[in-house]
Amino acid sequence: MGKNAIKDEHSGSLGKSLKTLFSAIVIPVALVVGILIFYFVMGNSMNFVEGNPAKGALPGNYLGIIYKGGFIVPILMCLLITVITYSIERFITITRASGRGSVVSFVRKIKQFLSNGDIDGAMASCDKQKGSVANVIKSALVKYKNVETETGMDKEQKILAIQKEVEEATSLEMPSLEQNLVILATITSIATLMGLLGTVLGMIRAFGALASAGSPDSIALATGISEALINTAFGIGTAAFAVIMYNVFTTKIDKLTYSIDEAGFSIVQTYAATHKNN
Repeated sequence: MGKNAIKDEHSGSLGKSLKTLFSAIVIPVALVVGILIFYFVMGNSMNFVEGNPAKGALPGNYLGIIYKGGFIVPILMCLLITVITYSIERFITITRASGRGSVVSFVRKIKQFLSNGDIDGAMASCDKQKGSVANVIKSALVKYKNVETETGMDKEQKILAIQKEVEEATSLEMPSLEQNLVILATITSIATLMGLLGTVLGMIRAFGALASAGSPDSIALATGISEALINTAFGIGTAAFAVIMYNVFTTKIDKLTYSIDEAGFSIVQTYAATHKNN
């Protein structure tokens, strides 16, 4: 048991280190990828009139049009790639946290085992289910069995000990579920602001060019404004995607938390109903 505990602890520490490393490198890598796509894909001469970006993008060539949005575009692309990457990572992590099969069915089985007084069966079910929910419930069940043999505590103290174990186990699991969600929440605001900044800079550039030309050119002005608005569209689209994914993941985490609370309450109630006061 000691060797297994040490092995689990090392595995957990390694997993946390890898997750921390992953979180640290995602944004720099996304920025590099965004810059490369901006210059070598969108900035390809095939996307522009006579191969010259200064003469504008070819009609209907959206890669060239986006390229004309300016240096803000790689930053917006970095934000979009970051959202996509963290969304995939969170989806995998939260799916694993749910364990094998339906969490609702698992909690229902646990409650059935508890109603039959089969604590060992409930623990075996946790081993099969795996995931964060099963880990918390198993910790509470282990505490349940331990306090049964504890002679120095009365019934109320034992119930409080079980409740505390559920809370502590939950607090250990929740950070891994909520990791990186704050970045998605931040991007929802930053992407919109960066898009607006790019548009404002593009408008300044377009009107400045119009002023230096000495004569009004409605076509050039319209082209400049349309290129500037690319940043706004890009930023709003990225922000909308980030908001959607953030809400999806927080909803999934709330469901897992509710399942943990429901199972924990059942464990406490089972102990209270089946054990007399000392």
